[in-house]
Amino acid sequence: MTVDLLITNATIVNADSTIEGHIAVRDGRIAAIYGAGTSPGLLPDAARSLDAGGRTVIPGGVDSHVHVEQMTGAYKSLDTYETASVAALWGGTTTIMDFGIPADSSETPLEAAENKMRLARVSRCDVALHGAVIDWDDTVPAQLERLAEHGIRSVKMYTTNRGSTMANGDTIVKVMREMARLDGLTYIHAEHDSIIVDCLAQQGLKQDAVEQHGTRGAVPLEHLHHTRPELAEATSVAEVLAMAEYTGSAVYFVHQTIPEAVALVQNARSRGLEAYSETCPHYLTLDEDVYASEFPEKYACCPPIRSREAVEALLERVRAGEVHTISSDHSCYNLEQKRSRSDDVRFMPHGLPGIETRMPVAFTTLVIEQGMPVQQFVELFATGPARINRLTGKGIIAPGYDADLVIFDPDERRVVDGRALHMGTDFSPFDGMELAGWPSTVVMGGRVVLHEDRFSDPGPTGRFLQCRDANNKAALDGKAL
Repeated sequence: MTVDLLITNATIVNADSTIEGHIAVRDGRIAAIYGAGTSPGLLPDAARSLDAGGRTVIPGGVDSHVHVEQMTGAYKSLDTYETASVAALWGGTTTIMDFGIPADSSETPLEAAENKMRLARVSRCDVALHGAVIDWDDTVPAQLERLAEHGIRSVKMYTTNRGSTMANGDTIVKVMREMARLDGLTYIHAEHDSIIVDCLAQQGLKQDAVEQHGTRGAVPLEHLHHTRPELAEATSVAEVLAMAEYTGSAVYFVHQTIPEAVALVQNARSRGLEAYSETCPHYLTLDEDVYASEFPEKYACCPPIRSREAVEALLERVRAGEVHTISSDHSCYNLEQKRSRSDDVRFMPHGLPGIETRMPVAFTTLVIEQGMPVQQFVELFATGPARINRLTGKGIIAPGYDADLVIFDPDERRVVDGRALHMGTDFSPFDGMELAGWPSTVVMGGRVVLHEDRFSDPGPTGRFLQCRDANNKAALDGKAL
């Protein structure tokens, strides 16, 4: 057998195993894995060989929560699918999942998703999509069916942000019922809107009593964490879990920030609900003191960064295996956009760039500092997101799976400089941090796209991936974008 690529002398780490060996790649897939004791004469001839030198090789990352070229209110994120996918590859992520969120009331959920499918044609990595519903009408069931035909089997809804992306309780219940019928997955941004609105009002009144603002009730950025309390998240999670239990829908909670929210999901799972918890690197690494820092705009996100006590307790839940995925929630704004309304959290753009730093931040925090086994990290970074979202061929290093591979030295450290990264912005919330877990080589679909800090642009070779249903009815190989 002649192969396209042979990676030798690798420490191959999957979510359930670690072996020493060699990986053979042909036609974009893993053709074979050979044990470390295999005689060199029994290894296949290869068009290209890479010696891993004992370094760690893990499956290419699956980031199931990113926002690319997203229009929200007055702000549009600055990256394109080209820049975002290049940054993902630099960060060891070979598959991203974006959202087709309607930009305004004139765009339907189906139109928003199909627009993202068109934009994603320039992607350098593979792409899958979630739909999104804001308002219910009689056309939504047919739109959800059409999304499922596209292979889009998950739909996101927000329980906050009234007037823009928020779906009310009636809409959430009706969409959940449809997703149960379609064997789909409901994604939820869970923050209780009424609590947040009242917190904003109360905080604005406090600020008015202290100083005069140009806009009555304005809440400066340094008070962001006071306007979206932990109780708002826990309350919303509990309410949505009740809706999921009532409708029979599987539910996935994005960017959980507090241990109470994770515990609620775990309790629901113990009752037989299909429910999942996701968190993000910034919620495991930073704490609310960042809002008193020199540049608080670098940390404007919703939910906000929590107290150190909440961070430590959340880390315990992650180590215990109660969190199922680590996603970036990548949203690419620059400092100019952030600072344009940092005087009032009600109007500034929220979200952090993180598609490129997901692997090193999570690896440093969880593996280096918390002692998490690398196998468990792989589950959170690649295997779990692929399995939960039913992405065939992803998240595992085994014959027949896509040849999406990341080689790295766990002991190599680099200092983050957001301006030197590739995300299309001028900062990182992790600027100045020394991190381990940076990829040295990335293989995407059998192509070596990153090697020894040199990026070889593969061009718009990313595929659109269909999420399969319970009967595995979806294209196994994906299709061209």
